[in-house]
Amino acid sequence: MSKKIQLLDCTLRDGAYIVDANFGTPAIKGIIKKMQDANVDIIECGWLKNNPHKEGTSFYHVPQDLERYLLKRNDRTTYVVMIDWDRYDLEYLPVCDGNSIDAIRVVFPYGKFKEGIAVGRAIKEKGYKVFFQAANTLGYSNEDLVELAKEINAVMPVSLSIVDTFGAMYEEDLERIVRTLDSTLDKNIKIGFHSHNNQQLSFSLSMHFVELLKESERNCIVDASLCGMGRGAGNATTELVASYLNRKQHGNYDMNQILDAIDTYMEYFKEHYSWGYSTPYFIAGMYCCHVNNIAYLQKNHRTNAKDMRSIIESLSAEDRKVYDYDLLEQKYMDNQNRIVDDESEIEKLRELFKGREILLIAPGKSSLSGKHTIDAYIKEKNPLVIGVNAVVPGYDYDYLFIMNATRYDYAKDIYPEQFQKAGKILLSNVKTEPDADEIIVNFNCVIKRGWEHFDNAVINCLRLMASLYVDRVAIAGFDGFKHSYNESYADIALPTLNPDNKWDELNEEIQDMFHDLKMSVAGNMEILFLTESIFE
Repeated sequence: MSKKIQLLDCTLRDGAYIVDANFGTPAIKGIIKKMQDANVDIIECGWLKNNPHKEGTSFYHVPQDLERYLLKRNDRTTYVVMIDWDRYDLEYLPVCDGNSIDAIRVVFPYGKFKEGIAVGRAIKEKGYKVFFQAANTLGYSNEDLVELAKEINAVMPVSLSIVDTFGAMYEEDLERIVRTLDSTLDKNIKIGFHSHNNQQLSFSLSMHFVELLKESERNCIVDASLCGMGRGAGNATTELVASYLNRKQHGNYDMNQILDAIDTYMEYFKEHYSWGYSTPYFIAGMYCCHVNNIAYLQKNHRTNAKDMRSIIESLSAEDRKVYDYDLLEQKYMDNQNRIVDDESEIEKLRELFKGREILLIAPGKSSLSGKHTIDAYIKEKNPLVIGVNAVVPGYDYDYLFIMNATRYDYAKDIYPEQFQKAGKILLSNVKTEPDADEIIVNFNCVIKRGWEHFDNAVINCLRLMASLYVDRVAIAGFDGFKHSYNESYADIALPTLNPDNKWDELNEEIQDMFHDLKMSVAGNMEILFLTESIFE
């Protein structure tokens, strides 16, 4: 009799999204061996792809590529790999010889289950066991689930897994799906569950899934990965699920082997890569949104959470489930390009700034360490003092130039006295309706595209100064970024606008943008540095 509840570890498959499958030969061998020794029932060793196998990756071309990583294959463990239903040519797949994998998991999207099942049938004819993954199972109505189950019954795979693709499920959603499938699916077909942790519910839902099937005649499979490693918000963690099954469901998993695998192989990946719950991936879960949309907005625009929510919300329910980067870019621009009539405001600023020296105080640490120099300049020149995208304590500002909504809220809440005293110059991506003492300038009239980090506030404030015909600008606190965020800013609690931590690349881009700016204003606007800067 087969085991009632089985644990499937998918570290090498789902974790491949994080490291582009480049785990390295020792980690692939070691993780498989440790999972075997821990008595994990099913080990998902990676993907089958059309391209030739590259040593040290968990992308294989044919099952035989995996043999070199199996140190001591045993009969207690089921070894599987995954294919996308339409992204692997079965012409490459040889007849199963039992020396590497036992089974292939076929994942298919909502609306393509008949095509996916047909692929599974062809795989089964070559002697492999077949597991099916119904991506975005939450999108299936009860009628869809019944139809899916009937089609699956005709093939009799090992299992059909429920997949919470967008990490959007709650308990009642899982209950509806499990009960519908359990009542229709052949009792000899296992039901699996693959969760994503967008709403911090992955482990909770995995336990609930087991409880739902506890009294059923049906066997079940729970997916998990070491440290939750997986795309976006990641998955349920192998260590938590194994411990739960041991303590509550008569499991026999060796926790020492699992913890050894984490200590030996996962610490490097935890140190050098990021995955797991985050606010952006919570937004993906909230709107049943494909994680690639979130990743695009983070990488290309470093979008803050509030704007990200607005952009994702503006997509249709169907568009959220796929990733159309052209459409997403359009929605991003629509969100940023909130047009205002700023002609009269620009003229007002030109009159206010006419003939005045301007001092920009950026939030770098030198705005504090160089305060004596800055104060002396203010006393001598009596400039208009503008805080750039932040308030640095200890200064009286004539204006605050802000081009980020998160920084606007932070300055308003944390430094209310300085915020209220200063006039505010805001870009239209922050707000379109001004409060008292606020001047709103069109976002697109200030920014210049062509760089990934085109939204640097100092550069864009300088562009605004040039458009106001300012003759001379002094800058303080425009230091350049250190490798540690705490070393870069005068206020270490200032909300970060660079979550990818690529400080060197950011500095290089700012240097290039600053050079471009100087070329464009040459002879018309003098720029003076009061404090040390890598951009001087």
